[in-house]
Amino acid sequence: MRERNRLASMVDGVNMIETETKETLELIELAEAEGDETMVKDGIATLERLATSAKEKEIESLLSGEADSRDAFVEINAGAGGTEAQDWAQMLARMYLRWAERKRFKTEIMEESEGEQAGIKSMTIQISGINAYGWLKTEAGVHRLVRISPFDANARRQTSFASVWVYPVVDDTIEIEINPADLKVDTFRASGAGGQHVNKTESAIRITHVPSGIIVACQTDRSQHRNRATAMNMLKARLYEQELQKRETAAAATEASKTEIGWGHQIRSYVLAPYQLVKDLRSNHESGNPAAVLDGALDPFLASSLAARVGATRSEASAMAE
Repeated sequence: MRERNRLASMVDGVNMIETETKETLELIELAEAEGDETMVKDGIATLERLATSAKEKEIESLLSGEADSRDAFVEINAGAGGTEAQDWAQMLARMYLRWAERKRFKTEIMEESEGEQAGIKSMTIQISGINAYGWLKTEAGVHRLVRISPFDANARRQTSFASVWVYPVVDDTIEIEINPADLKVDTFRASGAGGQHVNKTESAIRITHVPSGIIVACQTDRSQHRNRATAMNMLKARLYEQELQKRETAAAATEASKTEIGWGHQIRSYVLAPYQLVKDLRSNHESGNPAAVLDGALDPFLASSLAARVGATRSEASAMAE
């Protein structure tokens, strides 16, 4: 039913654009015949709005992957560099939270490890909304920041790195078999705000899937059992995402798709000094307004990277067919 509703919404949206475009063009012709300049201007404004809607529908058509319609987990980890990198990781977390707020998506922080002086060492956010994973899946990779350090008394320019990993939320309709013998489960005290019970008992859970090396953690609930259940769902999501990537790599039959999503591959640079620029290194899309991007204006970058990813896959498929 969820898939049916998604497809029905897309079809209805396209039909609405077609109908409204036809009616608006007829209205403009009538207004021109009558010399009504005001109505002509209103008609042109309507066409511009419809063109924007059509562009949005075109982007949505790229979100046709097996898991694209699902909610997403966004995992952020600070790179080497101590406080600088940890502050950058927190800036990235805020960027995704602000983006989700703009999209009216629901967010929940599943795990957070605070830095010693500032920022965060790691954070996992669940973002819930239509096509959340489809929008965010190309964000996986290393993000680079260049700025004048606010933590350096000499105001020197610093380069910081943080990694982002994105995987879809799975539910009971997807069966993921996990052998309990493959799991290592640790308990620890939750950090940060949460009340006396959360901070004084070992309610937080960390699960390591030994064969894959995947580690997940949850500390959102005061109940260890509920945190364990949530962490297991996160582990299933990671394993599911791993399988999706294996299928995508096999279909593309190229090593390039592996490096595009692999740990340690820089996908975007955010330069705040000596000039202002955000550049995606895959699609070459640029913005001269880093403040807006870091405040959640991510859609142009997400759209360009999705288009680049789909275009590359299609061209590879055509080459293989030839």
